Amino acid sequence: MVLLQNKLNLRVSQKQILTPGLVQMVSVLALNKLELREMINAEITENPVLEELESNVPILDEIAAREADRERTEAPAEPAAAEEKKDPFDEIDFGSYFKDYLDPGFRSPQDFESSERPSFENFLSKPGTLTDHLMWQLGAITVSGKVHKAAELVIGNLDDDGYLVASDEELMAAARGEHVELSGVATIANADVPSEIPDGSTANGFHDEGFESGPVVALVGSYADDHSGETKIVAASRPAHASITRVSMPVQEAPFSIDELREGIELVRQMDPIGVAARDLRECLLLQLRHLEGQVNNRVLNGDSEVQNRHLSQIKTAIAIVDTQLRNIQNRQYKDVARAIGSPVEVVMEALTFIKTLDPKPGQRYNQVEPRLIEPDVAFVKHGDEYLVMMNEDDIPVLRLNPGYKKLLNRDAAEKDVRNYVKERYKSAIQLMKNIEQRKQTILKTCYAIIGRQREFLDLGIDQLKPMMIKEVAEEIGVHPSTVSRAVANKYVHTPQGVYELRYFFSESVNGPEGGATSLMILKRRVKKLIEEEDAKRPLTDEQITRVLQSQGINVTRRTVAKYREDMKIPSTHQRRMKD
Repeated sequence: MVLLQNKLNLRVSQKQILTPGLVQMVSVLALNKLELREMINAEITENPVLEELESNVPILDEIAAREADRERTEAPAEPAAAEEKKDPFDEIDFGSYFKDYLDPGFRSPQDFESSERPSFENFLSKPGTLTDHLMWQLGAITVSGKVHKAAELVIGNLDDDGYLVASDEELMAAARGEHVELSGVATIANADVPSEIPDGSTANGFHDEGFESGPVVALVGSYADDHSGETKIVAASRPAHASITRVSMPVQEAPFSIDELREGIELVRQMDPIGVAARDLRECLLLQLRHLEGQVNNRVLNGDSEVQNRHLSQIKTAIAIVDTQLRNIQNRQYKDVARAIGSPVEVVMEALTFIKTLDPKPGQRYNQVEPRLIEPDVAFVKHGDEYLVMMNEDDIPVLRLNPGYKKLLNRDAAEKDVRNYVKERYKSAIQLMKNIEQRKQTILKTCYAIIGRQREFLDLGIDQLKPMMIKEVAEEIGVHPSTVSRAVANKYVHTPQGVYELRYFFSESVNGPEGGATSLMILKRRVKKLIEEEDAKRPLTDEQITRVLQSQGINVTRRTVAKYREDMKIPSTHQRRMKD
């Protein structure tokens, strides 16, 4: 029989407990300058004990204490003579009274607008988007109401590049408010479109990534009835990582037919910029070429010049290439292209040069990403033969404790609850000031460790970048690797070689006799340089690049070289080969 009884047991164990101060220290260390300034301003607003020490107004605790003592010792002064009473009749604004309560018979438009003037924020310029630009054009076109609604739905479902990734059936289902399921993948490869244009052209956005294929996911908007007699468009944005998207709306009758939807698509395709609402890259380029063909035809009819006829012939050749031969162009099979369209290779090359002037992403003209504001947190300044680390503390508020709240800590000055609140605020303020100072010291130590290991980079340039691990720096300054990782996170440094992210200096080393002192980033630069200097007719294979690097003392494998080449988005040997 088992007896139940109470027992006392002692057990020794270790637990890692993060105090609020430690949590704040970790979060403060990971902030850059702009984020730290916002956090300090928020703390000043929430904590009355904290205040900013103005540089132009010297305020010292000793001066405040002496002033308070002098006020207590001085006798109270005689009350000042009472101010002369103001006549309340003089404070009445008779002008506003007559305007608001009496009808003079005529009032100017300015009188009506003076009471409700728009905010000055409405006058600030803001960049327009592709949707705004297309909706503005749609408002200037006279079409039926159903086609107008269809065009609105099409405009609401364009991606950032201006492509329409939803099919006609999906758009109609969304217009009816049904459950819409998108496959989420509309790749260029399915439309027989190359992933990159040869020769590395950069004209009008054509570069190595310009023709890149990839999964595109669209969330189709729909029309929703708000029971007010009006039908409103509900456009949803494209999710970043999803393969299937569902939209649940009440099922209703579509406000337009499938023919009217297609008419709306064609209407949007005629708008500026030419090429929007295309399904894939091939269709986008064909829209632009046919638009140019129509313009040149009008000039030929009017002038019938020989130059215009030659230009028109070039456009027709480009249309034939884009329509059926983009895959061969990607593989640089120019002879096959010339044989397929029945033109000489020279004509094909001229047409290809013209194709490179087109815009593969017309929507990016109006969906430009705002440049990211970068303000260096530190600077490496050379003073004589040594480098100094200068913290960029401009616009960072200098904190101090408000001496007025010290009086409330006395028993006789305030109640217990008030004293406890002030005491808690004082502890929080002191902890924040300590964490900010500790953040500064940790960043300084980390930066001096970087200078000691990357001196040649600072003097000579990027080719002298040495491999460096976060663990090595952490052991040198005596902290945990995670502390160094937070100290360099999202922070930038101004160096004699330019502005770099602090994480830029950390990279792995490559194995080999000389590879032990070769940074992984420098290895990628060597691979890219070898490919740039190769013969276009006989490009280097990954195996040949591997042997060249091994001859330089860098022990790498062919798979490693192929991986680095793909990371830099460099085509394979077959795609880089220039055929006669």
